[in-house]
Amino acid sequence: MSRIGNKPVDIPDKVKVNIDNDGGVSVEGPKGKLNWKLPRQITGSVKDNHVSLARGAETRSVKALHGLSRALVHNMVVGVSEGFTKQLEVEGVGFKAAVQGTNLNLSLGFSHPILFPIPKDIKITVTDQTKIMIQGADKKVVGQVAADIRRYYPPEPYKGKGVRYAGEQIRRKEGKTVQ
Repeated sequence: MSRIGNKPVDIPDKVKVNIDNDGGVSVEGPKGKLNWKLPRQITGSVKDNHVSLARGAETRSVKALHGLSRALVHNMVVGVSEGFTKQLEVEGVGFKAAVQGTNLNLSLGFSHPILFPIPKDIKITVTDQTKIMIQGADKKVVGQVAADIRRYYPPEPYKGKGVRYAGEQIRRKEGKTVQ
């Protein structure tokens, strides 16, 4: 029994959810529009500002898809109504970031600046040249953009330099000692 899959997804005001006969889910709200297709064994219905999902079989894989599908539909509804946010911090002497048009310019101690192209449905803002905020309606895309930016210079354990998630704890190592 999937406890998550059986919970209905509440639809807030100003959000429209439509489920086609072939399993196509489209959610539209103030922050944007998202589309996704349900797996074959999962069916969905919209009644009284609630989306409920049901599964067609009781196999282990279908039970797993049931909970996954409900979580993804819930993330779509939350994304178009409130949106998702990830925050990054750039730490290091001379390390900075700036938004230039449709690119994020990162100076991370290399001999050249790194230009990261910003996807069309993502909004990136930089404050204090060291704090990067990534906002968007799609949770997967927001997390992937944050991971891609972090991958350019992950935090290193000796001095703590690099790009990290806000609030991320880095385990520091002791350097070499002279004997």
